[in-house]
Amino acid sequence: MTKTFPSSLIALAIAAPAAVFAAGQNTLSVHILNQQTGTPAAGVEVVLEQKQGDGWKKLNTATTDNDGRIKGLWPEQPAATVGDYRVIFKTGSYFSAQKLDSFFPEIPVEFHIGKPAEHYHVPLLLSQYGYATYRGS
Repeated sequence: MTKTFPSSLIALAIAAPAAVFAAGQNTLSVHILNQQTGTPAAGVEVVLEQKQGDGWKKLNTATTDNDGRIKGLWPEQPAATVGDYRVIFKTGSYFSAQKLDSFFPEIPVEFHIGKPAEHYHVPLLLSQYGYATYRGS
């Protein structure tokens, strides 16, 4: 019996390396999904900071696109180094714009970069009164 692969699987196999390369161009990406609506959270400001001593140094700020993503949050300079960082999701204004209350006006997510050559992805699953996050790929 001969088995054949659907053309969509072949197309996916060809496109997958390009998607991995595109994601790997920038050290850090984020994605926000609104759990209540099941839709991406567009227009959310996200701040990237680096821990320095007892404080934090702002490295970059960007806003999620219509798909709830920021594909390249890491600035061109400085290059990523081993250390502690955080992204701050400015969720209060996102919910305010929808005329909804929210318990969390900001959601800071601290993380450690141990291998600067790797890609880091921080997804956020969001609702008005809760959230979840993890290291994505």
